[in-house]
Amino acid sequence: MSAFSIDPALAEAAASASAWPFEEARKLVARLERTGKGEVLFETGYGPSGLPHIGTFGEVARTSMVRQAFRTLTNDSVPTRLVAFSDDMDGLRKVPENVPNKALLADNLNKPLTAVPDPFGTHDSFGAHNNAELRRFLDKFGFDYEFLSATECYRSGRFDATLLRVLERYDAVMAVMLPSLRAERSASYSPFLPLHPVTGHVMQVPIDEVKVSSGTIVWRDPATGEAYETPVTGGHAKLQWKPDWAMRWVALGVDYEMAGKDLIDSVKLSGQIARALGAEPPEGFNYELFLDEKGQKISKSKGNGLTIDEWLAYGTPESLALFMYNKPREAKRLHFDVIPRHVDDYLSFLDKFPGQDAKLKLGNPVWHLHAGAPPEAERVGNGGAIPFAMLLNLVAVANTEDPAVLWGFIRRYAPEASPETHPRLDRLVHHAVRYFRDFVRPAKTYRAPSAEEAAALADLSDTLATQGGSTDPEALQAAVYEVGRRHFPDLSGKSKSPDGRPGVSQTWFTTLYGILLGEARGPRFGSFVALYGVEETRALIARALSGALAEEHAAFLESRKAPEAA
Repeated sequence: MSAFSIDPALAEAAASASAWPFEEARKLVARLERTGKGEVLFETGYGPSGLPHIGTFGEVARTSMVRQAFRTLTNDSVPTRLVAFSDDMDGLRKVPENVPNKALLADNLNKPLTAVPDPFGTHDSFGAHNNAELRRFLDKFGFDYEFLSATECYRSGRFDATLLRVLERYDAVMAVMLPSLRAERSASYSPFLPLHPVTGHVMQVPIDEVKVSSGTIVWRDPATGEAYETPVTGGHAKLQWKPDWAMRWVALGVDYEMAGKDLIDSVKLSGQIARALGAEPPEGFNYELFLDEKGQKISKSKGNGLTIDEWLAYGTPESLALFMYNKPREAKRLHFDVIPRHVDDYLSFLDKFPGQDAKLKLGNPVWHLHAGAPPEAERVGNGGAIPFAMLLNLVAVANTEDPAVLWGFIRRYAPEASPETHPRLDRLVHHAVRYFRDFVRPAKTYRAPSAEEAAALADLSDTLATQGGSTDPEALQAAVYEVGRRHFPDLSGKSKSPDGRPGVSQTWFTTLYGILLGEARGPRFGSFVALYGVEETRALIARALSGALAEEHAAFLESRKAPEAA
């Protein structure tokens, strides 16, 4: 991992930092005091029976955040490692829904994933393909980790000593597992799954005899009745997943591993097995599950919810990491509509970071997302970053899918800005174009103005005419407020201007957004005018008042129906 250095003020603040990664890290500090161990091993597990999904990334990202918090608490005086472990020796029990060449997989059911041909045709096995997909993404994010394959660990003998211990304590392991099983399952259950020497299948069969002295198990093929004696070492057998999880903790010396809320009971059982093997189970954290747009748990075999690449098509890596950081103990919808808010929240947190004191910095998500070293925010003109929501609205009113058109508006507002000087903004511009095309434009709802609203918009156009060429967002916002105060004053007394005059009703802004942008909400309107242009905004108002905006959108929606009907 990279060299570690931290400001003394941050190190002092870390002792009482309340962010959840620090709460987890303190559990590890206490564990070391209890065990006297000289290093900490973090682990994340991956079941490669389906393509890697976004939840897999979330587990690695969150575990990395705890690791960084631990390094800060201990001033990096204790070595740490993070292992990304793939359960690729599991038998393929069913064909995933989101892969090609399903017949090929169906012909190889029950074989270890690393013995199943790759339906994509790019790797030696289905397990190897999915492992590569996982590593590709983790590498893309710059995670510091070691990859371990269950197949390699079993076959190389790395697990042999612990597997023999499981064999020696077979009865104790069974005593943990049997009460958790249905009567029918418990009658044939064994923690060991031998690999069939002929078919290569991972066999779920009763064990006739446990031979501790020879390190073998005796079992029968249910199809032929033939008896086999199989070593539990050297990759000739593997463990059922709960005993396997415990065995791995013991064999590798795992100190910390997260798990989803749906695995709470499994964590408890595996912890009991680890203790039966004479070891202490790792510290842990149970996070809530991600839900798709229908409120259902996302599944790598179903392929529902967002994929890693789908999020990155419309949002930044940092916004995805922020999604993982936020409220990990609460169930969250993982759908396209959460992306824009997380992009903008990240920009806001990054903008605030430099001016915060040590305590606030350690509570700022960007400290955790960037391993304690957030980059400088990209500033545009005299302000901060241009919000993603603003870019989406700019794309919408410009009605363009050409990033160069957006850059034309941006340069007029900030002549010094370019894709070369502001690469992060350029990425946002491309994301905005794609997101607008696929999600925003089809969902827009333009409406015609009432007589009162039309009068206010005409007044706004005339008022903006006096601001010709201005790119000052504050002056333009003041003009927008003056018009709003004339037509939609807030008479409740709750909102007043600094000079004591009435404030402006929210109705004025919903009028602007609904009629000009086709949205229920929108950006700070003065900032939007500064970016889009005064004359362009006046032309937009004219098109709204003439009905052209609503007519153009209706024609667009009709054009989308035509191909479907055909």
